[in-house]
Amino acid sequence: MTTLYGLKNCDTCRKATKWLDRFGIAYSFVDYRDDKPTPETLVEWAGQLGGFGAMVNRSSTTWRQLPDNRKAAASEAEWKLLLREYPQLIRRPVVATADGVVTQGFSDNGFKKRFGIA
Repeated sequence: MTTLYGLKNCDTCRKATKWLDRFGIAYSFVDYRDDKPTPETLVEWAGQLGGFGAMVNRSSTTWRQLPDNRKAAASEAEWKLLLREYPQLIRRPVVATADGVVTQGFSDNGFKKRFGIA
């Protein structure tokens, strides 16, 4: 089973769910404002996505409004705290499949490759 993590009001997440529906791929959707990822989940994602810094949408309004000291998270503990407090900072969607692979973002070609659609 595929799990799509994001925000229900996010346009990119809506595009991703419509794509999965169109190609008949079963998934569950988790809004991570309502169901925040655990610190362990954040560490797992960071390990697969290139680190905590790579997971963050630095062009988001939330990021731009953070005080500079919060943007300068230097340790795993600081990142986990920041992303649990502001899950909307995580680039969306995060896609986890049953094989344990985690990817981030949405594009038609990227999803075709990810789900083996020719």
